[in-house]
Amino acid sequence: MRAVVVGGGSWGSAFARVLAERGHEVVLACRDAEQARAIRETGRNPRYVRDADLTGVDASTVSDAPIAEADTVVVAVPSRAFAAVVRELPGKAPVLSLTKGLDPATGERLSTVVRGRPVAVLSGPNFAEEIAAGLPAAAVIASEDADLAVQLQHAINSLAFRIYVNSDLIGVELCAAAKNVIALAAGGVDGVAFGDNAKAALITRGLVEMARLGEACGGRAETFSGLAGMGDLIVTCWSRHGRNRQAGEMIARGVPAAQAAADIGMVVEGLTTAPTLRALSRRLGIEMPITEGVCAVLEGRELSDLVAGLMGRRPTEE
Repeated sequence: MRAVVVGGGSWGSAFARVLAERGHEVVLACRDAEQARAIRETGRNPRYVRDADLTGVDASTVSDAPIAEADTVVVAVPSRAFAAVVRELPGKAPVLSLTKGLDPATGERLSTVVRGRPVAVLSGPNFAEEIAAGLPAAAVIASEDADLAVQLQHAINSLAFRIYVNSDLIGVELCAAAKNVIALAAGGVDGVAFGDNAKAALITRGLVEMARLGEACGGRAETFSGLAGMGDLIVTCWSRHGRNRQAGEMIARGVPAAQAAADIGMVVEGLTTAPTLRALSRRLGIEMPITEGVCAVLEGRELSDLVAGLMGRRPTEE
């Protein structure tokens, strides 16, 4: 397979390594020529996952990448840039999206902004640092095109990276977006040292929120107990690698959100997704108290007031 991976960040670099190890012809399309040159000459990305061996991966700028000749275009860019990137892609090759979020301009799922070509989404508990190191992991590929999903499954699946197929594109995409918002809240629990009981309770109720929204949008309940739902939520909320969890912890300790993102040095998708997800839930009339709370804190509400509000909600059935 001839693949172009658009996005020279951590996940794009790690995934390019996955494809190269499977024997595919891979070009990593970066934002600037200097980064691409360094990857070609050293087999390392000088900015992200620096220890990842990218030997066998070619690199170029996005404008010079052979996208029109590719069999598959993998898009690994922030959600705020996704629509603009896919709009400019030449050719008609299928798109495999690695981006987790919603389109901030419209509130729509990212797959819906891909026009004139097949699209699939890969999601799951997949921190780039561990994938780049060759540690075992699993993911799910979702698409409305069943043949495309199976083709990609066979092209990517390996002993280190196990791929499952899921036809619930809606559910998988909403899991990927919502889990980052819940991870901000989980980081907040860490930041104020509320303990593991509180964190486990928040994650569990967060999963309920995610499923409630997903089903209202046409997703399947079982998707939220799978790799894209519970699997990705657990790792994002608990791992030391989790940017959203880290940002939530810093914000809870008084660091402004913009400063937290700058200190982390990489995109914190939950900060972009939270208000977009809240707007979607309100439009659909879906109750999402944790998401509402995260947005309130980002807008200046005291975390202690938020906790009192959540814990003081009317008791109900689980």
